[in-house]
Amino acid sequence: MNKTVKDAAEAIRDIQDGASIMSGGFGLCGNPENLIAALHAKGVKNLTIISNNCGTTDLGLGPLLKAGQVKKMISTYVGENKVFEQKFLSGELEVELCPQGTFAERIRAGGAGIRGFYTPTGVGTLIAEGKETRVLDGKECVLEKPLTADFAIVRAWKGDRWGNLVFRRTTRNFSSLMCTAARCTIVEVEHLVEVGQLDPDAIHVPSIYVQRIFQGSNYQKWIERRTVTPRP
Repeated sequence: MNKTVKDAAEAIRDIQDGASIMSGGFGLCGNPENLIAALHAKGVKNLTIISNNCGTTDLGLGPLLKAGQVKKMISTYVGENKVFEQKFLSGELEVELCPQGTFAERIRAGGAGIRGFYTPTGVGTLIAEGKETRVLDGKECVLEKPLTADFAIVRAWKGDRWGNLVFRRTTRNFSSLMCTAARCTIVEVEHLVEVGQLDPDAIHVPSIYVQRIFQGSNYQKWIERRTVTPRP
């Protein structure tokens, strides 16, 4: 049951070119910093990344995109990443944009084994092009398919050696859903604790969904756009 590995490099040892990866994070909040750095250093290419966005030009998932390691992004928005924008407009990067609520539900469906669901979100827009539609309760809805991946990389606040996880506030974002929707879930934690030290009623992701876990280090916890109140 002990699922700990030494570090990020060991944790991603079998991620190869062409893999599909779910990456937790909302903007730069909750990014798996060590795992992203390890993927960048390993140089794997042709990745399909499923994440809310692709970080910024230089932070988060941004360096992977900048280095030409990403073939496709499935995201909810382009955000603060100029390279994402340029590669998207030039056709160099394949992009599947998805409404944020639909994005979350597609991941949840993937983890729950649900083969699709109907939603009114996106009907009559580019999002619905080529998709099946159906009128339900008098409202036109579009069929959305689940999202799954070869790997999920996430960061949790605390985790034990079996892989039980606790997230802290906004860093939880899509991460808990992604843990259920990947063939192999890899987790870095800010605090690795012994089994029994976590309150069972406070666990957000049970260990059954986690395959590898390690103690992260040197967290920068970037802020995408810092806004502060001017001093008097």
